[in-house]
Amino acid sequence: MSEPMPHDLAGPVQRRRRALALIAAGGATLASRLGWAQSSRTALACIVRPQQIEGPFFVDERLNRSDIRSDPASGETRPGVRLNVTFRIGRMNGGACTPLAGVRVDLWHCDAAGFYSDVQDTRASTIGQKFLRGHQLTDTSGAASFTTIYPGWYRGRAVHLHFKLRSPAGERRSHEFTSQIYFNDALTDRVFSQAPYSARGRRDVRNDGDGLFIRGGRDLLLPLVERANGYAGVFEIALDIA
Repeated sequence: MSEPMPHDLAGPVQRRRRALALIAAGGATLASRLGWAQSSRTALACIVRPQQIEGPFFVDERLNRSDIRSDPASGETRPGVRLNVTFRIGRMNGGACTPLAGVRVDLWHCDAAGFYSDVQDTRASTIGQKFLRGHQLTDTSGAASFTTIYPGWYRGRAVHLHFKLRSPAGERRSHEFTSQIYFNDALTDRVFSQAPYSARGRRDVRNDGDGLFIRGGRDLLLPLVERANGYAGVFEIALDIA
């Protein structure tokens, strides 16, 4: 499997130390490194995250669920190290962010063996299966959480997740933002030394050899903390919509 390289991304990646810069992407601009205090009325400044391509494997399955590990038809759960990902979505408000409810967050990725569900590729067909796909709507705190597994790898790509954000219903204009999430290579090595990942063999591309990662991937790394049953991380990003 491989994904086509983009001719252009949403714009230059802005460093955290630089002033706020908003990048228009189909009317929507997304910013990251969002933080807000326990009171949702107090928000920190937002820094831009880059948009990246959707890739050839998005399928709008309309599966509203937080645990995306299983195929809903068979109930079979994909094996792998448990991964909890929480998105925190905010709305740009001047130079700050406030929680944004009702954003549809789609998450999808390959399994430990490098297969996506409901697609035909050169190795096999998974048409009709719907594992490792789903969406959630953000709650009043701007959060949407998923339970999944640490993704595997396939030829030509670093290890990654795909996500898509769609603005809440009722907005004057609809907005959409698509990008990818990456992982620390040393942690991936540790995870891939375990079954079932170890059966796949050694991956052929690390982060610095991935044509997409080198175009903004460092600003799309997911920081993870180890839990007794796997890993968990929070990915913060904000949407600038009128």
